[in-house]
Amino acid sequence: MRRKIVAGNWKMNTTVPEGLKLVEDIVAKLEDVPADVQLIINTPFTHLYPVAESLNGIKCPVCRGKIALGAENCADKEKGAYTGEVSAAMLASIKGVEYVILGHSERREYYGETNALLLEKARLALANGLKVIYCCGEALEDRKAGKHFDVVAEEIKSVLFELTPEQMKNVIVAYEPIWAIGTGETATKEQAQEIHAFIRKTLAEKFGELAEETSILYGGSCKPSNAKELFAQKDIDGGLIGGASLKADDFIAIAKSY
Repeated sequence: MRRKIVAGNWKMNTTVPEGLKLVEDIVAKLEDVPADVQLIINTPFTHLYPVAESLNGIKCPVCRGKIALGAENCADKEKGAYTGEVSAAMLASIKGVEYVILGHSERREYYGETNALLLEKARLALANGLKVIYCCGEALEDRKAGKHFDVVAEEIKSVLFELTPEQMKNVIVAYEPIWAIGTGETATKEQAQEIHAFIRKTLAEKFGELAEETSILYGGSCKPSNAKELFAQKDIDGGLIGGASLKADDFIAIAKSY
């Protein structure tokens, strides 16, 4: 059975002290999170070590099992003279870092990340024992032109189809309607279910029954007010949360929407 997942993407927000306070507030409410829901917080690189130390210090094993830590990106190179980059091996060396987000629309748009580049990142992340949250999704002009299925299929096939089934077991897919990120707009539950079902069907072309075990998250302005109806859809297994993950009450409320 696919685990329900609520992953927070902090982006370039909070100082380290602010981030640690946010983690403290989230941890204080972990008992309210259903047992079958996995929280993942993905923080800036600067926060990873102190946040990992904080989470590793949780004494309640049940609560500790409800929350995991990830990074927002990693390099496409193993190591070397790449000033400012952070490798997958570096992330994996921090005890408690389990996940990394790859292919977020902001990385694709602002930094020109291509599918070929993301494939290299995914391979390195998986080779270093990290689990990947792989993002895909269409821009507003693509949806208006009826090209959203083509865009999403290409982003999946160019990267995920190049992985082995064993590697794919450590991948979560996050669908981002780019037109709904940070805009307050949200796909209707019908639109979201349609594209999530399409993603699962596409994955099945390569991975067969494994597609039914792959968690697919919705990542477009998901908040406490709409999470319940989105999460009720057959092929939506949770959310990749942006702004609402920066408020402990909202993040926990979304997790309680199941």
